[in-house]
Amino acid sequence: MGGSDSQALDHFFAAERERHLAELADFLRIPSVSALPAHRDDMVRAAGWVAEQLRAAGVPQVETLPTAGHPVVWGAWPAAEPGAPTALIYGHYDTQPADPLDLWETAPFEPTVRDGRLYARGASDDKGNLLIPLKVVEAYRATAGRPPLGVVFLFEGEEEIGSPNLRPFLSEHRDRLRADVAISADSAMWSHEQPSVVLATKGLAGVQLDARGTSGDLHSGLHGGMAPNVLNALASLLASMRTPDGRITVEGFYDGVRPLTDEERREIAAAPFDEVAYKAALGADALVGEPGFSPLERNWARPTLDLNGMWGGFQGEGSKTVIPATAGAKITCRLVPDQDPARVIAAIEQHVRDHCPPGVTVKVTPAAGTARAYAIPRDHPALLATRDALRASYGREPLAIRVGGTLPITEFFKADLGLDTVCLAWEMPDENLHGPNEFLRLENFDRGLRVYANLFQRLARTG
Repeated sequence: MGGSDSQALDHFFAAERERHLAELADFLRIPSVSALPAHRDDMVRAAGWVAEQLRAAGVPQVETLPTAGHPVVWGAWPAAEPGAPTALIYGHYDTQPADPLDLWETAPFEPTVRDGRLYARGASDDKGNLLIPLKVVEAYRATAGRPPLGVVFLFEGEEEIGSPNLRPFLSEHRDRLRADVAISADSAMWSHEQPSVVLATKGLAGVQLDARGTSGDLHSGLHGGMAPNVLNALASLLASMRTPDGRITVEGFYDGVRPLTDEERREIAAAPFDEVAYKAALGADALVGEPGFSPLERNWARPTLDLNGMWGGFQGEGSKTVIPATAGAKITCRLVPDQDPARVIAAIEQHVRDHCPPGVTVKVTPAAGTARAYAIPRDHPALLATRDALRASYGREPLAIRVGGTLPITEFFKADLGLDTVCLAWEMPDENLHGPNEFLRLENFDRGLRVYANLFQRLARTG
């Protein structure tokens, strides 16, 4: 990026900073919680807010497009020259629920700045990060008349519930989404001081187990020792899915999992992971997981199976001596490349059939929103350009990292649009994403504007 271009953009960002942050605060006041039907009107309001921001930034084509669920906001600023590069920018305007409310220091949908941090639900995931590339396009419009490359925006409202309607949208609107590369403004950064580029994200598969033992709850004195206890049975079934030291015992679960190469293990080991500090931050005495692998190897490059919730029987205060009739559990699996979510779900279903204790029945229901894992080629020009833009801003070499979470759009864009995805966002591990007191470092918002501006220039030269 030329010196005069950079100076003009920097001046614009500095002059408009207070307005940008005030607009972000307005965005955060909209409780766009996609999982809760009570917030459906708020979802529509948030989509409309984003569409108006795109129009205000000068994007010439903007529409709010319906899906079977919450709307998608689409915008396009075509490239100036035929054949010039175009980037598809992805983000999401929905948030997680704010519960538990009593653990928030301030109201989750009333943004508050403390010590250079903006606290609110969605501040980091993903409203603050979504706004960064949008404001960069606005800056280019103000300083140069237009962005240096073609830009397509796709902002959805269902990421936090697994993007169930995104694939049909991609199929229906393929012509609107033509681009050379996708950029996700929803992703992790290693830390505030250390930049990183994301090489891979994990896939996702989940199930719900609904178990029944008897036709109704029973008196544990009259029927104990004779009637099947569905909670005991379900606990036993779930325990059979892994060894005590953490290896998953569902037959076929590890099918397709490639062993880590020596080079990959060295790369992962190069990340400055402080196990002692991490345990302290979690309030945990020990880290657990599959034997034979480091904590980061397990999180980044090995599949996992986690029990997310379990219910049944009496949950109130005091005691009620019953043998419950029903119980349930939710399981999610984070998958690595070459694992097929459908085959993993089928393996769990077979395990339930093979290991279900006598006297109970268990129904297995696949969860919505499965996705395969994704890995971008290490020599992809857009990944190299992102690395260079981060290096220019931070003055240090970005780490090559993976993400233990799932970005369904990375697989969707590759399979449905033929696009590789670069991940560029400032969601930090300590920013309480999905938990109480979520926050965004304002310094990272400022840095993000400059990195994206630099990246757009570099991508424009790759055409």
